[in-house]
Amino acid sequence: MHVFLETERLVLRPFTEADADHLFALDSDPDVMHFLNGGKPTSRERVHAQILPRLLHDHPCFGTRGYWAAEEKATGTFLGWFEFRPLDDHSPAVVELGYRLKKAVWGRGYAAEGARALIHKGFTDLGVERVTADTMAVNTRSRRVMEKAGLSFLRNFTGDWPEAIEGSEHGEVEYELTRAAWEQRR
Repeated sequence: MHVFLETERLVLRPFTEADADHLFALDSDPDVMHFLNGGKPTSRERVHAQILPRLLHDHPCFGTRGYWAAEEKATGTFLGWFEFRPLDDHSPAVVELGYRLKKAVWGRGYAAEGARALIHKGFTDLGVERVTADTMAVNTRSRRVMEKAGLSFLRNFTGDWPEAIEGSEHGEVEYELTRAAWEQRR
């Protein structure tokens, strides 16, 4: 298994086709999906036809993926995934940070740990200049992870939701961290 990044407690590795069952289980938890689609489970067909191909995509500017399967280092247990994806396939300058972890491991600091490690790698090894992340304004847990990872609130905005879900009427928020701000804090 190729390891993209290791932290004290996590291993981030590229997804494979064999991860389809992990993704199906993760996206079947209504609590995990609450702020994404109102808690609706994702079908196996959608995992295979849409989600897995997106997670397996290599970005030319990185020469690697933009999504990483997260496993607990000590046990190899699948915990979820992290996104550190360039917004432009041909430029590493701006990346989107994201994460989706199993509810069973929420509140243990895994999301912030993985996010901080990806940010460090992005600014030191991948040529990233700006990290951005967004979530629903009412998603306080995700907002707290962004702050713990070093991102700062940038703006409120209203996204184009194909189907309104509870809380979407409050809009979304964007957070960011620039290389200059990250270097200044080091």
